[in-house]
Amino acid sequence: MKITEFLKHNYRHFNAAALIDAAEGYKTHLDEGGKMMVTLAGAMSTAELGISLAEMIREDKVQIITCTGANLEEDVFNLVAHDYYERIPNYRDLSPEQEQDLLERHMNRVTDTCIPEMEAMRRIEDVILEEWMAADQKGEAYFPHEFFYKILLSGKLEKSYQIDPKNSWLLEAAKKNLPIIVPGWEDSTLGNMFAGHCIAGDVKNVHTVKSGIQYMMYLADWYTENAKEDSTVGFFQIGGGIAGDFPICVVPMLHQDLQRDSIPLWGYFCQISDSTTSYGSYSGAVPNEKITWGKLGVNTPKYIIESDATIVAPLVFAIVLGK
Repeated sequence: MKITEFLKHNYRHFNAAALIDAAEGYKTHLDEGGKMMVTLAGAMSTAELGISLAEMIREDKVQIITCTGANLEEDVFNLVAHDYYERIPNYRDLSPEQEQDLLERHMNRVTDTCIPEMEAMRRIEDVILEEWMAADQKGEAYFPHEFFYKILLSGKLEKSYQIDPKNSWLLEAAKKNLPIIVPGWEDSTLGNMFAGHCIAGDVKNVHTVKSGIQYMMYLADWYTENAKEDSTVGFFQIGGGIAGDFPICVVPMLHQDLQRDSIPLWGYFCQISDSTTSYGSYSGAVPNEKITWGKLGVNTPKYIIESDATIVAPLVFAIVLGK
């Protein structure tokens, strides 16, 4: 039985039914000529979402991505150091002393998965530092994702690949030169490393890596060019936080701050979230709250799947891909 057949037969109510509705809405949005933004919060790259997201990119089911700095870099960490990762199923039972042991072994834990500092983080640092310094010396500046595109497309890392490269979503994005927005990149391992190299003087100009404000300007231009009344842009949000909050604001910014009233609202919205609706929780807010901020309209198709994105997102993608 195909995955889609299984899901549609069994997923009939509650969050299960919301998953089906959201996936079918995603397909309808694309079928009607729309484009889709996917946003990645949490540690979805370390959860190896690339296995399904890379295929979505290859099949043109995603036209733009917004992600945290962690998701940007952790897909590449996994690409070059997968064999050195350690999984700890009993992570809830670890003592402080056992956590200290992981620190001393340079194993950075993300829930049940440890990222090896030397094989992943420092290996990428060595390669990307060359690009930072080269750009700095030429007086050039690029976005964080553009530096990754440079090193991936250069082939410098190919000998270090430890997974099938077709499962790297960032590599697939690089091949298509897919637009990526990375708000708050400074809050990432490589962001910290970049700050360190600026302090040490290896990079003279801190603006060699472009900022979040420049990302918003870049997104404003992209949205203005791509969002049309007959071909709107949808918003598929995985998790909460800045990966979702930052890009969705481009619409009210264009309307209220630039007075571009003719630009359409987001044409589809879905969020996968385990955040509870509570006082002041934006990640847990129901989609209708976004109407009051000028992000969504009364008739915008809206879905919320209150579940674990590591389980739900690949299933939604399977339906969209027709599996």
